[in-house]
Amino acid sequence: MLSQTCKIAIKAVIYLSATSEKGEKASIKEISEHINASEHTVGKTLQTLVKQDIIKSLKGPSGGFYLEQEQQHQAIFNIVETIEGKGIFKGCGLGLSKCSETHPCPIHNDYKVARELLEKIFKEKKISDLCDSVSNGLAFLMD
Repeated sequence: MLSQTCKIAIKAVIYLSATSEKGEKASIKEISEHINASEHTVGKTLQTLVKQDIIKSLKGPSGGFYLEQEQQHQAIFNIVETIEGKGIFKGCGLGLSKCSETHPCPIHNDYKVARELLEKIFKEKKISDLCDSVSNGLAFLMD
């Protein structure tokens, strides 16, 4: 359901959350290495997140990307919606443009349940929640 770019964005923000808790900023290269993603994709994705005020950036020798305290408590949904668009949790599982309750695709009812569950998870989980599990060694950002 989520694009590769969106997955990279979520992992990058979780990594930034951990570095920001230590009072540090991270470079594109550092983030790319820690989440196993291309620098090009990470750079473009981070620019998009900065424009939407999901993360911050600072230029210069002591610059980099980081999260402010209040940004740590935003829902993962903000990242998903920024990268995927506002209709991500409305679309048909098979990509049909006219899929609806009255004109359903073959997986309409099952996909609707899964889509609503994912939306609920992304709205409830905060960046800090996911960062905590990674920081505590209970979850990982790479294989």
